[in-house]
Amino acid sequence: MKIETNRRGHDEHVWYREHLNLDELRERVESEKLENKYYSKDNIPPYPRPEFHVTHLKHDTDGDGLYGINESNGFRAPYPGPLRLVWWSLMVRPEDIQSAERRLLDQIYPDRTEEQAQMQQSFLGKFATSPAFLDSSRLGSYRFTFPLKELLTAYSQQLCSGAQPVMRVFKTVLYKQEVVHAVLVHSPANQELFSEYPLLTDDPNAVCVYRDGRFIWRPEAMCKTHSFELVYRPDENQVDVNQLSQKEKEYYVWDNVAIALHVEEGQVLKFSTEQLRENLTFCHSPFRI
Repeated sequence: MKIETNRRGHDEHVWYREHLNLDELRERVESEKLENKYYSKDNIPPYPRPEFHVTHLKHDTDGDGLYGINESNGFRAPYPGPLRLVWWSLMVRPEDIQSAERRLLDQIYPDRTEEQAQMQQSFLGKFATSPAFLDSSRLGSYRFTFPLKELLTAYSQQLCSGAQPVMRVFKTVLYKQEVVHAVLVHSPANQELFSEYPLLTDDPNAVCVYRDGRFIWRPEAMCKTHSFELVYRPDENQVDVNQLSQKEKEYYVWDNVAIALHVEEGQVLKFSTEQLRENLTFCHSPFRI
């Protein structure tokens, strides 16, 4: 584990070459005697563990970043350093939440009838409340949202000489209440440079994998503030939700996935002015890390 300070002045506890799940992180926090009150909690109300199939990525930035992107007609690594990276995050859309809910219910109650499926009330959106799911941004007021296929195709054609990009397990970063699992994407020409990082494989137990043109994300902490509890009704093959009182609410960690595209010095991942304009939206910044 390394302790680093990011460009916003926040301390990071970093485990390189690993994507640690919450149980593994809890063990590391205890064994390395890190002070984190959230990981010692054992009274978190029951909550769902879905699997999201994500087909879009988002890149949030401020006014200066927007100006640089428009001037360059694309995305370049904004800061000097040994690793020049352009950071993106998973964009979980409402339809992704709906399909994840269906998969989760089919997993919990594989023998439920069509009538029971129709009676089931939507519930997953009540738990998808961490900053990973919000329309607002902590990083600026401007958001570029690209289909993953479009982004990776451009990366392949422009920075990989047409070859498929390589994906690797980059690191796990722990903040006070946030966990980030970072995936590194690079050109096959840089295999030797990044060979110390394990390849991102299709592991059924991994927090994040890449399969069939999408990222499969299995979040373990969706809420940040737990305002509901999940209730199973096996006699009816139903899932229900109870709203917690103000006193019953629990504050916990929340996790998300970051995608780091390696863009070497002098390189730009280019898009047309029309593409940039079509994929740009305004988002509020109601809070800070």
